[in-house]
Amino acid sequence: MATLVTTGRAGLAASVKARNIFLGIGSGQTAWDAAGVDPESIASTTLQDPIGYRSAAQVDFVTSAAQGAISLPSGRYDVSSADTNLLYCKFTLDFTDASTATIRETGIFLDVITGSGLPAGQMFFDAATEVTSSGTLYLLEHVSSIIRTPATRETFEFVLTF
Repeated sequence: MATLVTTGRAGLAASVKARNIFLGIGSGQTAWDAAGVDPESIASTTLQDPIGYRSAAQVDFVTSAAQGAISLPSGRYDVSSADTNLLYCKFTLDFTDASTATIRETGIFLDVITGSGLPAGQMFFDAATEVTSSGTLYLLEHVSSIIRTPATRETFEFVLTF
């Protein structure tokens, strides 16, 4: 039986790291507020009701570390200078990004295509008017309602395992 070895997994992580990585946010279903969040489907290809897409603020290889500087529900991690099979992705919604939306779903998307003529350095893109293709959905998470306000920033962090 063939086995995908550690260096192969690190190579897969490196190929994803080299792509444009975005966090998609969506309003999901309002029924989730009363009934609880629906489970995600592995057959999903898009968000149910996309709001916008935010480019990654940080993408790094990481290693598990008992006292690591990055703390997530899945464990603690430190940034690694070497390629690993663990890829850390951080996204921070700025004050004006979908500032009055309610978020009930998030997803990591690869290779989102934005419209032409947008300002250089723009990090958040409105799903309805500034995105021509949402790219490939890599990870999907339904979350309890997050009500955005112009006075807050939300940070979303993930460690992708290959």
